[in-house]
Amino acid sequence: MSAGSGVARRPAARGLRPAAATALAVVAALLAAAVLPLTVLAHQGLLANVTQLLVVVPILAVGFIVARRQPGNPIGWLLLAVPAGVLVSLDAAPYAVLVYRLGYHLPLGPAAVLLEAAYLPALLLGLPPVFLLFPDGVLPSPRWRWVLWSYLVLAACLVAAAFAAAASVMISHGIRIDAGGGLTAVDHPTAQTAWLSRAGLLIFPLLAFWLVFAGRLAASWRHADGDRRQQLKWLMSGVAVAVAGTVVSNLVPALDPAATAVGVGAVLPVCIGVAILRYRLYDIDRIISRTLAYAIVTGLLVGVYAGLVLLATGVLSVHGPVAVAAATLAAAALFSPLRRRVQKLVDRRFNRARYDADKIVAGFAGRLKDAVDLDSVRDDLAAVVCQALEPAHLSVWVSGRD
Repeated sequence: MSAGSGVARRPAARGLRPAAATALAVVAALLAAAVLPLTVLAHQGLLANVTQLLVVVPILAVGFIVARRQPGNPIGWLLLAVPAGVLVSLDAAPYAVLVYRLGYHLPLGPAAVLLEAAYLPALLLGLPPVFLLFPDGVLPSPRWRWVLWSYLVLAACLVAAAFAAAASVMISHGIRIDAGGGLTAVDHPTAQTAWLSRAGLLIFPLLAFWLVFAGRLAASWRHADGDRRQQLKWLMSGVAVAVAGTVVSNLVPALDPAATAVGVGAVLPVCIGVAILRYRLYDIDRIISRTLAYAIVTGLLVGVYAGLVLLATGVLSVHGPVAVAAATLAAAALFSPLRRRVQKLVDRRFNRARYDADKIVAGFAGRLKDAVDLDSVRDDLAAVVCQALEPAHLSVWVSGRD
């Protein structure tokens, strides 16, 4: 399949029907509904679990929509499986606390202890392959099959090690649950589970595979065109927002980490869903240009505001309230002209089609001032529309002409 030919058409695998997506989504929704009451009963951190819920729910929604619309695309099923595993873990942790720390006599306590680590296979086995299979669920070439299988084997070994350690502790009847609902001997390996620390070194080759997956996307960008390039733009934009949000939330203490996590968690899956379903695919150029423009303008205005306040208070000895008011008025006066200039510069680089179209329309408006011949205006209008919008067909109807 060529880079811009769209989504591969193949029948859905047996059992992977839209009804199965609905059933899995309903189960995940029930798991999500159980998180809050279990968290309250176990006296766990409610805000932390609510934050995780608000992060996984958009992934679940996008996975459900993709799996329903394109049941033959494994990405939709992976995006359904990832939040399902995380939700199982979110339910199992407070359940284990209720049984082993608070003394509730509830069934399936050992199962809850084991399932507390369900997030591990969900994240390691479910999420990274999404980026390798993006956007149509097909490997770039047969040569990538061994790369994917090598990654899955390594990830499965790490997951198996974690579950084996938990099982060995449970068999020896040494179950001790920490305040977060995790098995202490697994979260803090000592004595019986000391070998788990060495197994944890597998994370480093897994990180190398993640870099390979990212490199594959970067390499495919160079050869992509048409819809495929727009799909990659959506994905890369979502990743950029996720990385930037994570970095900023860690560097700026004043920001609420929960709100930042929710915003980041919502943006990336939505970008993936838009790219796969190709809904309003070509809006990404406008979104990128507007985001960059407002980010640059905001940064410049903040710098101007801070500079004026420091100049007025430190050099000119102006009173604080007066300096703040003057700096605010100056920043407000600069906003519109600065935004127009920055937007023009950003459009020239990141939204070239709009920039060229604006230049064509502006040129037509200038010629229209001196035009007197209706036929010339009509022909010029048709040429401008064809250049700016590239329609498949164009008709010009003139009213009131003999």
